[in-house]
Order: sequence, then C-alpha cells, then structure tokens
Amino acid sequence: MKSAAFLVLAAFLNDCALAAPAQQKQPVDYVSPNIGGIGQLLTATVPYVQYPHGMARLAPVTTPGITDRYLADKIYGFPAGPAMLMASVGKVSSHAEDYASDFDHDFETATPYYYEADLQSWAAKAEFTVSQRAAYYRFTFPASEHAHLVLSMKADSELTVIGSNAVEGSEKVVGPVGEISGKGGDSREYFYAEFSKSFAAYTTWQDEELTHAAKQSGDSIGFVTDTATHAGEVIEVRVGISYISAEQAKRNLEQEIQPGTFDQVKVKARAVWNEALGKIAVTGGDERQRTIFYTALYRSLGRMTDITEAGRYYSGYDHSVHDAQGHDFYIDDGLWDTYRSLHPLQLLLDASRQQDMIRSYLRMYEQSGWLPSFPSVAGDQAVMIGHHAAALIADAYAKGYRDFDVNEAYEALRKNATQATMLPWRRGSLTSLDQVYFDKGFFPALAYGEKETVPEVTGERRQAVSVTLENSYDDWCVAQLAMALGKQSDAAYFTKLAHNYENVFNPEIHFMAPKSADGEWVAHFDPKLGGGQGGRDYFTEVNSWIYTFNVQQDIAGLIRLMGGREAFNTRLDRLFVEQYGTSKFHFLDQFPDATGLVGLYAQGNEPSFHIPYLYDFSGEPWKTQQRVRQLMDVWYGDGPLGIPGDDDGGETSSWYVLSAIGFYPVCPGSPVYEIGSPIFAKSVVRLGNGKEFTVIANHVSARNKYIQSAQLNGKPLNRAWFQHSDVANGGTLTLEMADKPNTKWGSAPEDAPPSMSGKAE
Repeated sequence: MKSAAFLVLAAFLNDCALAAPAQQKQPVDYVSPNIGGIGQLLTATVPYVQYPHGMARLAPVTTPGITDRYLADKIYGFPAGPAMLMASVGKVSSHAEDYASDFDHDFETATPYYYEADLQSWAAKAEFTVSQRAAYYRFTFPASEHAHLVLSMKADSELTVIGSNAVEGSEKVVGPVGEISGKGGDSREYFYAEFSKSFAAYTTWQDEELTHAAKQSGDSIGFVTDTATHAGEVIEVRVGISYISAEQAKRNLEQEIQPGTFDQVKVKARAVWNEALGKIAVTGGDERQRTIFYTALYRSLGRMTDITEAGRYYSGYDHSVHDAQGHDFYIDDGLWDTYRSLHPLQLLLDASRQQDMIRSYLRMYEQSGWLPSFPSVAGDQAVMIGHHAAALIADAYAKGYRDFDVNEAYEALRKNATQATMLPWRRGSLTSLDQVYFDKGFFPALAYGEKETVPEVTGERRQAVSVTLENSYDDWCVAQLAMALGKQSDAAYFTKLAHNYENVFNPEIHFMAPKSADGEWVAHFDPKLGGGQGGRDYFTEVNSWIYTFNVQQDIAGLIRLMGGREAFNTRLDRLFVEQYGTSKFHFLDQFPDATGLVGLYAQGNEPSFHIPYLYDFSGEPWKTQQRVRQLMDVWYGDGPLGIPGDDDGGETSSWYVLSAIGFYPVCPGSPVYEIGSPIFAKSVVRLGNGKEFTVIANHVSARNKYIQSAQLNGKPLNRAWFQHSDVANGGTLTLEMADKPNTKWGSAPEDAPPSMSGKAE
C-alpha cells in the first residue's frame, strides 16, 4: 500500500509533466509517408523507407491488384532485394499468398527511416529500418509450434540456402534492349539474407501451377523456415542488396549492418533524414502545412538512386562493372517529369550531388552511345517524349555548376538533338517524321481521316504538337550551351529550332494546333477534346488549353503571338475557369492524367506546373500569388488523398516545396526563379556550399498572400523574379505581405523575367 506522501508526490510529478511543453518536433517527425496513398485516378504513392537517394528502398508489399495501396487489406511481404520476405505462423504452404496477413493502419507506424505493422492474421509484429544498401527486419512472434519466415521470388530467379542461417539469390531485372537503351545482356539484382536464428527446418518450392493471386504477384520460387517460438520471441533478418553480385550483397550487409544493432541502425537512418530535411528550415504555417511540406521534401529526395557499391557500380548500358573513380553513379530518373522542379530543387540543396548525376548521364552516353531520358538499372526506358537531359545539363551550367566534362556533355546533347528520334515512347534513330521537324519546323500529325503508315509509331500515337513544343525547348537548351562554348553556327541553328513552337500556333483559333506533313492545319481540331485518349494524337496526356502555354523558353514571344499582354492574360484567366465541354467524368475518362483540376488547369500533371507563374511575365504577378496559394491549399493535403496526381518520383511534391517557400523555375536552363506567394513566415534554405538563402514573408497568413513590396539582399526589388547568382552565395528575400493585391508591384514590362525574345509589351 502506497503512503499518502507518495501519492501526493506522484500527483505533483504528473501535473508537472502535463504542464511541461511538448518536445519540439524535428523535420523528420512531420513526414507522413502515407500521404497520397490513394491516387486521384492513377498511381498512388508508396511509403518508402530508405536513405535519401538510397539503393535499398523498402515498403510493404500489399494485395496485388489494389493500386490504391492505402486501401489494401493485406500485407503479402516486404522487399528483400528482388525477393519478398514475410513472417507467419501455422501451416506450411508453397504459395506466397497463403502467408499474407490482414493489417490495419491504426496499428502501423510509417516514417522515412522505420516502419512497423501488426500482422494481425498471425498475432505477430513486423518492423524494418534501412541503410544505404541493406535492410534490417525484426519480427516478433507469438507462442507457436510452427512459426515461419518466408522468402519468395519470381519464376526466373535463383535462390540458394547457405548453411543454417543464410539465403542468397538473384533475379533478372527486365529492361529495354535497343539502339539507345543499351547493348543487350542481362542485368540482375542480388541479395544476401542472414537470419538471427538458425533454421531448425526449412522447405523450398518451385511451383509452376500457381493460383490466380500468385500469378499476379509472380511468385513461384520459395523458401520457408519452420521453428517453434515462445511468446514475444524476436527473430531478425538482415538483407544486403547489390547489382554486382551476391558476394557484394553480403559485403554491403557486413559493412553497413551488424547483428543485434536494429535500434542503432534506426537511429542513424533517422539522423540521416533529419540532416537532409533540415536543409530547409521553415518557421510559421500550421501543423498541417508543415506535415505536407516536409513529406513533399522527403519525396523530393528519394531519386535519383545512388547504386555505387564499395567504389564500383554496375551499368546496364554496357552490362559491365566499372570503377566509380570517386564519383557516385546514379540511375532511376524520369526527366520528362523531374527536369521541371525536382532537379532544380536538388541543385539548390546539393549541387555536388547533382553534378555527379550529370556525370552519371555522361557515363551512360559513353557506354551506350546515347544520352538517356529515363535511366534504369537495365538501360534507358522508352518512356514519354523529349530529350530533357538538355534541360538538366543547361540548368546546372547556367547556374555556374560545371564540374563535369562540358564538351562531352555538349557532344551528347547535340547527338540526341540531331540523330535520335523524337517519337513518343520510342528510342532509336531518326524517322521520316523527324525529318519533317528539321525541314519544315514542326512534327507532323496525321491529317483528318488519315491512317498511320509509319511503322515506328507506337500505341502512344504521334503526340505531334507536344513533340514540337518540347523539342523546341530542348533545342533552346542546347543553343544556350552552344553559345557558352563559342559554337556560333550551332547556336544559331538550335536557336532557330527553338522558334519551331511558332509553327504550331494557329492564329485563327489562338491555340497550339496540329499540322499534317503538307503544312496544312488538321481539320476539325478541337483544342479541348481533340486527339483521342489522352489527346495522344496531338498532345501528351493533356489538351491544347494546357500545351498552348508550354513555351517556357520564350514567354515573351508567346505573349506576342497571342496579341499582347491583355490577350495573354485573358486566355490565362480563362484556363482556370474553363469547363470541360462534356461531363467531368467523360473528360477525366479521356484525360485521366489531368487531375487536380482548376478549370482546365491540371495540377496533377507536369505540363501545367509552370503556368500559374506566367502572370509574372505578363504584368499581373498578384494573380500568380493568388493561384499558387489556391493550388497548394486545395490540391495538397495531409491524408491519403493528399497528392493531386501521380507524384512521378517526387516531381509533383517538389513543385509544392518550392512554391511553399515562395518561388519556382519556369524555365530550367535560364538561371532565374519566378516569385509566387510563400506560406511560411521564414524559410531558410541551406545551400550545398554551406551558405543560407532566406525567404522572409512579413505578416504572411492565409489571407495575407499578396506581395506589397520586396527587398533582395537589402535592396528594393520591384520585379517578380530574381537570378540564381543573387542567392548562390547566400542572401535574403524579404516580402511584405497583405490581404489585397498591389497591382503596381512587378507589373511594368521592364520588370518581367527574361525570355528568348526579350520583353513582351
């Protein structure tokens, strides 16, 4: 029996604990990886546990066929390199699906560095954490005579049991083989898994007679242990991964994760993320906004993937292992998406790493003969349109980061621009359609009623207007590098190509529109609903209402084509209120990528991302301020529906990161940032060189979103943009905010950002 004095003391200490301030959150504590776990229409996000740019990328493998991962009912397992690892109790089976467990998000912890879930079907608990190239699993079992750890793999895999506590194996990484993608051959992912408890007994299987669910998941090779456990018994599994060999996977594990160090590995992974996320420190905003912001930053730092292992790397571009020579090798990118804001954001935070990424692209060029756009471990994926490595390289160069072979980079860009096909979802040499682009200044569409006769065209169709516009931009990027290197004739040639966008602007309808090879406008063209599924006859995933504004390199020229600032702003205003021309469900059935709609503007798809900032060019920057706030408030949330569309390797999230701190790069390749409307009172960006760039928004609030005046590095700033050189060695942008627009700030033609054709009156 406790004394009265003890009870009084206990009550006092409890009151003190309740009165004490809560421990201040660190950046990683705000990250909620399940944001976006339900897709608006297409792809949901994945709650990855990994290092920034880490090779080991872990997340629960949930019910096959349920694409909205957050709504999945079961966990089938966890990644062990190419294998899937799972714990269970009860009957031994030769089907991976039989080991799946029910789970509930209310009994789950998801962070960037650690994951935990109750495996409710087995009364067990699964935990995992991560290092750069290895995974660490911890399973807590109930009392059972038959407890299992299961590894399952696809039919063409290899799996070998080693001694009494280890398993290794590999799986072929399916990738493209072709003229641009690589030189053929196998790429494989290897793993080595070591168990903390020796195998009392185990079974292996190889089953070609698979159930429906097993066929969906592709599992047909398996290994299952069978052991007795007492209540609360913990069995750990440590897994090293490699693209070089199983032996290297074992070395990676031994170098990064020692037995019995789960909590230490977890603490280190947390510290790694805190350091990475701490590169942007924000003050102000509310709990929800900080959660969205730091989750977006976490997603912006996942890729590219560093696959360097002990100073070497495997390349899927010549299927050889190379010495890294002091510079890490990166793969896993999608430049159609990521050139827009993800790479510019990463360049601010760590320019040295970005230059290693450019070196990686150049190594791929050396090894395959071509510069890729969607590099994977097995080669370049034939995905999307454009040769946007030009934007990645030109942007770094223009901002003063040149620690790579610039002449080789130019050689590679020039080859892609003049010798590689522009056809969507295609890699290879020039076709007859490409020659029209060079000869006549536009990529040709099929005439009305014309049937396709060019065999190189894929099921993604020609996307002719988008191909013209995006390659015009890429050609401008190549022209910038040519001018910097003193290649005057090349600079003139590519600058001319950069004006090809003018050839697909139809002045009669004031929209970008398709032309057939004879130079005639395609008859019966509808800017809103034309082009079939995804608009793919003429456009890439969206319609002409969006692509008409896709002239990032020459907004001034586009404004003049449209008839001047007033006409341009009228069309831009209409974009945000224009309705669908049919029912909304029919529109989204035709354009499933066009989610996050505000009028016909689609925040869920990348060609839209720069458009809200175009008012900075046309004399009405207060409209940019209003629109970017609206888009952040409406289309980004802190729950499973919190991403407006596909996140595409973090690109959709990186738009939010930059917009939330107050600026955005409309035209990568031009060292300029356009100003929007920050949501935080203070944002400190810790640049890769150790300096700090600070954005201060005095009196900012939900209503106080309009800039009244600005100072840059202590001097008055009347324009709605600034140059990278203004902040590259640190600086401060101070904005005075209020609840009504200041229509004079940044509105004069001379205040507009620079553009290829100068200023638009």
